[in-house]
Amino acid sequence: MNNDCRLIDETLAGDTGAFGKLVQKYQNRLYNTMLHIAGSPEEAEDVVQDAFVQAYVKLRSFARASTFYTWLYRIAFNISVSRRRRKRPMLSIDAGRESAGMEPALDGDTAEEQLDRKESIHRVHLALAALDKANRTILVLREIDGLSYDEIGSILDLPLGTVRSRLHRARLQLRQKIEE
Repeated sequence: MNNDCRLIDETLAGDTGAFGKLVQKYQNRLYNTMLHIAGSPEEAEDVVQDAFVQAYVKLRSFARASTFYTWLYRIAFNISVSRRRRKRPMLSIDAGRESAGMEPALDGDTAEEQLDRKESIHRVHLALAALDKANRTILVLREIDGLSYDEIGSILDLPLGTVRSRLHRARLQLRQKIEE
């Protein structure tokens, strides 16, 4: 039995500290992923908090057919979609990343290399923000969060072939937006 399953069993047996360990283990990873999906640090924090609350309340329904993180991510993703339906996003992905200070450090490069890198990062952010939500989501899951095709399929409730084809189309669309 893996550590997550043990912590889940302990939580279900009444040990709330065990759930706290799951929160500590996954909160930063989930926040970073939700920041790309939600578009602002505040929205990402709210989504992550709501996701952990729902996960705690629904923990008995976790069938263990996937990893805990995949199940938790699915909850957070659904919350994000629901919240977005209720209101328009306040910040672009670029603004959210800039305010969160998520740009890579550019130390050691020459001024020209730093400028070129910043311009490239800016073009990618603009292109990513210009993608439709489905393409942006699948790219974030694969390229930024590093999830496997199977995990993406589980999270988005898609067959493996659909994940591959959508990811391919999303990459092509991103490339086209960058070139524009």
